[in-house]
Amino acid sequence: MSVFSPPTVRIVHSGHTCNVEEERYSERVYTIREGETLELTCLVTGHPRPQIRWTKTAGSVSDRFQDSSVFNETLHIAKIQRHQGGRYYCKAENGLGSPAIKSIRVDVYYLDEPVVTVHQSIGEAKEQFYYERTVFLRCIANSNPPIRYSWYRGRDVLSQGSDKGVEIYEPFFTQGETKILKLKNLRPKDYANYSCIASIRNVCGIADRRVVFRLTNKTAPASIKLLVEDPIVVNPGQTVSLVCITTGGEPTPSLNWTLSSGSLPEKSLMKDGTLTLPAIASEDAGVYSCIASNNVGNPAKKSTTIIVRALKKGRFWITPDPYHNDDNIQIGREVKISCQVEATPPEELQFSWLKNGRALRSSERMVITQTDPDISPGTTNLDIIDLKFTDFGTYTCVASLRGGGIPEISIDVNISSPTVPPNLTVPRGKSPMAVREGETVELECLVSGKPKPIILWSRADKEAPMPDGSMQMESYDGVLRIVNVSREMSGSYRCQTSQYNGFNVKPREAVIELIVHYPPAVEPVWQEVRQGLGRPVAMNCRVLRAHPSRVLRYEWRLGSRLLHAGTFDSRDDTDYTIRSLVREGYGEYTCDIINEVGPGRCTFLVTGKAYPPEFYYDTYNPLWQNRPRVYGYKLQWTQMNPNAVDRIMAYRLGIRQTGQQRWWEQDIPVEGNIQKGELITHNLTELIRPEAYVVRLTPITRFGEGDSSTRVVTYSGIYCRAGGTNNPLSSPNHSLMCVMIVFVWLSGFYMYIETSRPRKEGDTARLLSPTFNVAPKNPHSITSPPAYCFSFYYHMYGKHIGKSSDSLQRCKGQSTSDAGPVWSLSGNQGDRWRQAKISIHPTASFQVMFEGIRGPGIEGDIAIDDVTLEEGECPDPPSNRMYQACISMVTGL
Repeated sequence: MSVFSPPTVRIVHSGHTCNVEEERYSERVYTIREGETLELTCLVTGHPRPQIRWTKTAGSVSDRFQDSSVFNETLHIAKIQRHQGGRYYCKAENGLGSPAIKSIRVDVYYLDEPVVTVHQSIGEAKEQFYYERTVFLRCIANSNPPIRYSWYRGRDVLSQGSDKGVEIYEPFFTQGETKILKLKNLRPKDYANYSCIASIRNVCGIADRRVVFRLTNKTAPASIKLLVEDPIVVNPGQTVSLVCITTGGEPTPSLNWTLSSGSLPEKSLMKDGTLTLPAIASEDAGVYSCIASNNVGNPAKKSTTIIVRALKKGRFWITPDPYHNDDNIQIGREVKISCQVEATPPEELQFSWLKNGRALRSSERMVITQTDPDISPGTTNLDIIDLKFTDFGTYTCVASLRGGGIPEISIDVNISSPTVPPNLTVPRGKSPMAVREGETVELECLVSGKPKPIILWSRADKEAPMPDGSMQMESYDGVLRIVNVSREMSGSYRCQTSQYNGFNVKPREAVIELIVHYPPAVEPVWQEVRQGLGRPVAMNCRVLRAHPSRVLRYEWRLGSRLLHAGTFDSRDDTDYTIRSLVREGYGEYTCDIINEVGPGRCTFLVTGKAYPPEFYYDTYNPLWQNRPRVYGYKLQWTQMNPNAVDRIMAYRLGIRQTGQQRWWEQDIPVEGNIQKGELITHNLTELIRPEAYVVRLTPITRFGEGDSSTRVVTYSGIYCRAGGTNNPLSSPNHSLMCVMIVFVWLSGFYMYIETSRPRKEGDTARLLSPTFNVAPKNPHSITSPPAYCFSFYYHMYGKHIGKSSDSLQRCKGQSTSDAGPVWSLSGNQGDRWRQAKISIHPTASFQVMFEGIRGPGIEGDIAIDDVTLEEGECPDPPSNRMYQACISMVTGL
């Protein structure tokens, strides 16, 4: 019978929690306090073992969907924050049926300190000549769940209607986020201490928060003054101090500085309203604002702008006579020289011109102008009218700032008879350029003319970035150098002249073709082929792309031995087939598909290794405990693809104690062929309590060892005391063990049943003991049948408590008959441990079974502890004393 089954999922919690509630149409709501630890575990069933993935959707519209997956059974978030609330999904899939998905909503509770803000209004009543002064006190805090606000004046509670001069209301647009206290036409008694208490009713143990505001006849909003100029223009490296002082406000305002472009510079220092910026740099420039706040009225704000002087990027260009269709400079015609720099502040920029090192002044034939800043900022022009031979020479444009402190920029431009516009050509043999992938290539455009302009490189065949990631690259020598060329860089590249540092004429351009040769790309790059002896093996290697694609040939090899070779015709793939696999045929096969650049390789590993076994996790696997200090475990598994290779003859079982290095191994023989989905069982015994063990299982065929699987076996049983050292029962073990019937008794220091979902009313959990033989310690006992006292402690607390009972099962040969309950109790028994004692009189071998039945809801669990079985009638009935040792452990039940 196949044990393959699709996945199922259940989410349980084990971290800090305030409450877990059921929702009618969805999963649980898990409430947690901010800063605590969230721990959710995804319990799955299904075979093969499903893969588990946790994902999250955000809790608010402002957060985008988050797909930061966790591939683990347990989702652990330490010190959870409010933004981490939301719905968490556990998804399990094993390839059978649809994936199983469950979700739980995590609600993070928090309460920030409340803040009181005060606003005043003064209304003039015409014709009555008096002023009415009204004050609004607004209390607000961030929280989840919503806050309940309370107002106090001194020690007196303020409520709507308690005082004609007081009005308390929630603005309809705030949706309960705040509560406003309105004091109408202030009276002397209204000058007092006002307290706002924000409460979320102690949920999650979050205490109420209080803020106090003192209202006096001097209460007033903040006002400030800046003791600095606006703007402040400074040189790099200077120290700048911004001084802000308060000129009014009660309570005393607090002062703070901000920068419009972001956070303040890291090196900045702030003390008593003074902001100091040492060694200021260009990146520190911006609008700085001083903000004063005392929660009365609106904050006061005053700003100043810091400008850091700078000069950079000096460039020039030459414009031939615009009135003639000629790009050359000619005697008797006009020529314009333009010079441009970036200046901060631009209004301090000033230019001067030199000819051959001597100052040049504007005249009728040498006209010096400055371009409109809106058209071309930071630009000056020298127009030479009616160019003469004597005008040839070196012209220098000098840019400086009137404030000084910044080095000036000088730009030389040579005007002479050799001054000619640029021309671009591609050297012979440089296009197309063919290069192998991974090499370095230089694309070259020859630029002539004087002066030589900057060359701009870009892609000519498509909108694609250049190798450095930009859309355009500059070159001063006309060469574009590309390192580590890849096949994606094949295509056309355009070089063209820039107007800068050259002639302001129509750009010259040229195009170079780049061809990148690369070896064939093939598939599969690597593939494992598992096959048994005597069976056929087929392998196929296919070409995806190659350049050049002509003259392709292939070579099949096993190791270094050539098996087959040939050339491609019209096909793009090649096959190699083994008709009947022999032992010598196992190994690594390669297929090299080769062009003039090199080979592309397909690799096939042909092996007889068996696939790994898949451990079976869906059965609760208790096993008899031979002695009090040892335990056993029923190991179960199926074999993945058992018919893929030769018959599995045995499994090699390895086991070691966790934390130890030594493995103990044994072989488990296998008779016959294993079927797909067949469940295989092996009992592990002599495991020492409470140690955990790592178990490794390896299939063995004629080929040898296959792939291994490992898992951990952990002891999680409970030891229930069954009497003293003279106990006469002949069972080798007096512990009880857990068997899942409908739902499970959970073990720890005591046993209890968990009633949360997916449990429903009427579900039953049973706890069954080993079989005990009737053997009185006194063989001449007159009691017939013998009597035994069965006792235990129980805890049944909560309004939804169901029923607990004990049954005695008698065994006859191989059959078991149920003799019915010997003790039964239902309903809420209070938050305390109580003891039950029952005298039983078995006439044959027997087992004791505890049975717990779920009530109508989740508020209440049933627990048991300290189980004993002793010979003889029970003594006096138990008292109602509490079992002190367990009180602390059951507090949360």
